[in-house]
Amino acid sequence: MEASTAPTSATKTIAGLMPAAAAAHGEQVAIRYKRDGAWHDVSCNELAGIAEEVGLGLIDLGVQAGERVCILANTRPEWSYADMGATEAGTVVVPIYQTNSPEECEWVIADSGACAIFCEDESQLAKIAEIRERVPSLRHVIVFDPPAGEPPLPAISLQELRERGRGHAPAELEARRTAVKPEDPFTIIYTSGTTGPPKGCVLTHGNYRAILDMVEDRGSLDSNAEDVVYLYLPLAHSFALLLQLVVFDLGVTLAYFGGDTKQIIVELSEVKPTYLPSVPRVFEKIYTLVSANVEPEQLAKATAVGMKVRELELRGEPIPEELKAPFAEADERLFKNVRAAFGGRLREAVSGAAPIAKEILEFFFACGVPVMEGYGMTETATAATTSTPTEHRFGSVGKPLPGVEVKIADDGELLIKGPNIFSGYYGRKDTGFGAVVDGWLHTGDLGRIDDDGFVYIVGRKKDIIITAGGKNLTPANIENDMKQCRWVSQAVMHGDKRPYPVLLITLDEEEILPWAQGQGLPGDLDALATEPQVVAMIQAEMDRVNERYAQVERVKRFAILPRDLSQETGELTPTLKVKRNVVAEKYADVLESLYEE
Repeated sequence: MEASTAPTSATKTIAGLMPAAAAAHGEQVAIRYKRDGAWHDVSCNELAGIAEEVGLGLIDLGVQAGERVCILANTRPEWSYADMGATEAGTVVVPIYQTNSPEECEWVIADSGACAIFCEDESQLAKIAEIRERVPSLRHVIVFDPPAGEPPLPAISLQELRERGRGHAPAELEARRTAVKPEDPFTIIYTSGTTGPPKGCVLTHGNYRAILDMVEDRGSLDSNAEDVVYLYLPLAHSFALLLQLVVFDLGVTLAYFGGDTKQIIVELSEVKPTYLPSVPRVFEKIYTLVSANVEPEQLAKATAVGMKVRELELRGEPIPEELKAPFAEADERLFKNVRAAFGGRLREAVSGAAPIAKEILEFFFACGVPVMEGYGMTETATAATTSTPTEHRFGSVGKPLPGVEVKIADDGELLIKGPNIFSGYYGRKDTGFGAVVDGWLHTGDLGRIDDDGFVYIVGRKKDIIITAGGKNLTPANIENDMKQCRWVSQAVMHGDKRPYPVLLITLDEEEILPWAQGQGLPGDLDALATEPQVVAMIQAEMDRVNERYAQVERVKRFAILPRDLSQETGELTPTLKVKRNVVAEKYADVLESLYEE
C-alpha cells in the first residue's frame, strides 16, 4: 500500500524532526498509552511541546551539545519525551536496555562518558546508585516515576526538568537544533554483546535521516488511514527506535504496550493496530498454540489453500471456484480467529532480530496476517533489506532498500553499502566483524542473492559449525525446526570439531507445566528435564526434524536443560539472541557427556 503522507522533516537532521512533525500534523494523535486501565492520547503538538520543555530543561542543567545522555527505561511515552528533547538540545542519546544489570549499565555509561541519565523508576535508580561512584562523568540523574520515599540516590523528576525548561526561551533550543549537522552523532547504540563486551555503534543524524527516507518510501504506513503501530519492543533497540521516528515523522499513532508482556494479546485487541513490529518468538508461540489444536495434515491443507488465495488477491486475479469453498471453511474455522488475536485490523507485521521458520510465515500469510522479514543491523541504522506483502519470497529477507547496495564476498559474507552505514564504534577501531572497507560493511552474516535481487541469510560466519569430518553445518536451521514444537522454548546446536552435532534443549514452561499437571507428573522444569515421558516426546520431535536433513547433518543426541535460558542468567541478549559462547561454557559438562559412549 502506498503511503499518502510524505515525510515531514524539512531539515536534514533528526533534531528538527519533532517541530516539523507538529507543524505538519498538529492535533493528530502521535502517542497512545495505557495508564490505570485506560488508554490516553497525546497529539503531535503536545508531544513537540513536551520535548521542547525537556530539551530546555537539559540546557538549564548545563548539559552541552555533543554530550552523551543515557535513557534507562522500558518502552513508554516518557522514553520518547526524553529522546526527542535530548536530541533537540544537540546531545547524543545513549539507550540502555531496561533489563541490564548494574554492571552492564556501568559499562555503557563509562564507555560513552555520559553526563546525564534518565531512569524509569526506583528499581532503575537503584542500579545507578550501586555503580554511581564508578562513573564520575555522570552529573545528572532524572527519574520518570519518582519513588514515594527516600530515593536510592539524588535525582530530579522529569516533571521538575520540564518546569525548569519553561524558564528558558524556545529560541535557545532552536539555536541548538539548527547547529546540528548531518554528520554529527545522533545516537550511540550499544550492541547486544553476543561475543564480548558491548560496543557503541555511532549513528549520525544523516544515517537516520537516510534510513527514514528509505523506509517511508517503502510505503507501509499512512496517517490518512488512521494507522496505529503497537510497540512492545525495547526502545533501546535500533528497530524500535527507527519505528518511533518513522511514526512521528509521518503523523501515524504509536501505541505503547502497558508494560506487561503477558498482556500483549489483550492489548492488541484493544488497540487494533494496523502494523506490528515483533521478534519471532511471539509468532512462534501463537503458531505452536494453533498447531497443537489442529491436525498437521489439516493445517498444511488450510495453509496451502490460504496461500494460493492470498497471492491471487494481491495480484488482483479472480479466485477459482474450486478454491472458494475450502478457503471459506479454513477462514471460518481458523484464519479469522488468528486475525482476531491481532486485533482484526493488522495489515502487516514485521519480524526481525532473528530468523523465523518459513512454515510459520506461510501460515500467517494464509491467515491474512502477512509477517514480513527484513534484515539489518545496528550498524546499518537498523535496516538494509525489506519484504512487502506485494513483493516477497518466504525464506528471503527481501530486497535492498532504495539507496542500499548489497553483494556477496568471495567467502560468502554479505556486504552492504549505503548512506545508512554507521560511522564506527565509539572510541575504538575494529577490523573484523563490523568493519567498513571501501564503504562496504562486513556484516558477519553468510548470504546469497537470487537472480531477482532477493537476499537470503544462510548463517553467521562465527556460528557455522565445522564437524571433525569437515562438514559445514548451519545451526539455525535445525534449531528453528525444533522450536516449532510446542514443548520447546530454546534449542542450541553444538558440534564444532566434534564427530557429530548435538543439541541443548529447554522446555517451554507455559506449555509443559499445565500438561505435566494433567499427567500427574512433577510441576517443575528440573524434574521434567529427566522425566522419561518428556524425553520420549522430545525424542519423537527430534526424529521428525532429523528426517529433513542429510545423515551427516542430523542431531545424534540431545540434553534437556533444567531451566530455560534467560537474559538474567546471561545466556540471552536483550533481544533474545542466544549467547552461544556463554551457553557452551556454562553447560560444558552436559555437552561433554553427549559425546561419551
